[in-house]
Amino acid sequence: MDEDRPFDFSILDRLGAPYRQFDAGEKVFLEDEPGSEMYMVRSGRVDVITYGSVLENVRAGGIFGELALIDDGPRSAAAIAAEPTEVVAISKPAFLAIIRDDPQFALRVMGLLATRIRRMNKDV
Repeated sequence: MDEDRPFDFSILDRLGAPYRQFDAGEKVFLEDEPGSEMYMVRSGRVDVITYGSVLENVRAGGIFGELALIDDGPRSAAAIAAEPTEVVAISKPAFLAIIRDDPQFALRVMGLLATRIRRMNKDV
C-alpha cells in the first residue's frame, strides 16, 4: 500500500469488518482454497508462499488475498502468519464500500498488483 498515507482502519470498523488473530506459523489460507475475503495486516507479518517459496512478506498496512476477491477464483498462494499477527478480513461488499468511500483505495490495490506483476516479470 501507499507508504505515504497510512490506511485509516476506522472505515473497516464502521463496516464491522472482523479482526482475526493468528499465532506464528498458523495458516490464514492455503493455495487453491476458495476465497471470499482479502486481508489487511493490522500488526505482525504474513508470508505469502507458493511451492515452498516466500513471494512476499506483508506487514502492517499491507494487503493480501485480493486476487480471489477480485476474480472469484481460488487462492493463488498460501498465507501463513510469520509472527503473532492481527488482520482485518475484508469481504467483497466491504471492499466495494471502501472504494465508494475512498476511491484512491482502488488505485492503491491496482498499484500493488502492478508492482507484483513487474517483480514477476523481472524474475522470468
